[in-house]
Amino acid sequence: MAAKKQRTLGIIGGMSWESTESYYRLINEGIKAKLGNLHSADLLIHSVDFAPIGELQAQGAWDEMGAILAKSGKRLQAAGAQGLLIATNTMHKVIDDVQAVTNLPIIHIADATAKAIQAQGLTKIALLGTQFTMTQDFYKQRLIDAGLQVLIPENDARAEVHRIIYDELCQGQYSQVIKDLANKGAEGVILGCTEIGLLIQQADSPIAVFDTTAIHAAAAVDFLLSH
Repeated sequence: MAAKKQRTLGIIGGMSWESTESYYRLINEGIKAKLGNLHSADLLIHSVDFAPIGELQAQGAWDEMGAILAKSGKRLQAAGAQGLLIATNTMHKVIDDVQAVTNLPIIHIADATAKAIQAQGLTKIALLGTQFTMTQDFYKQRLIDAGLQVLIPENDARAEVHRIIYDELCQGQYSQVIKDLANKGAEGVILGCTEIGLLIQQADSPIAVFDTTAIHAAAAVDFLLSH
């Protein structure tokens, strides 16, 4: 029997390269689990330099960041991508800029995560990520629109979560923030930054953990195999 044909998925990565590496591994593992044998994923990856983007984030220069990712999306489209994935949570803030210049389907990380949460029957969910992801509508509102009640840390804890994402990635502090949100009624926690999933496992949390990198990668596998 002929092997199942895959679509070609373009990944806008590099934010950070460590998390993009996780995406590459998880998507390929998913394809092998589905197709077996020597199968691997039909992927195109453009890995951007994250340092200029990090500086633009600090400045709030989202139009400039949108232009960078839109250019990346166009390059992937020109190379043959039939759909796109932005391998980061925060930069989904500029997804419309990428969509406008490519008109390709883009797998939205928040939508995939909402479906995974609903599949477990949960309704009240904690969200950890950068300040942008935790507070701005581009991400949180999509979860709310999906029928979820979203809890985020208080101001000081929120600032600390944001700081350690960029500066030190300390596992112990995340664990305490998750416990505090669980005490406020959270039934699960979204690891809404691709870096947090590199540190926190289910064993580190008293409530269900939703690693957005793993969820997004699984949605990528579904895209690759759907026609």
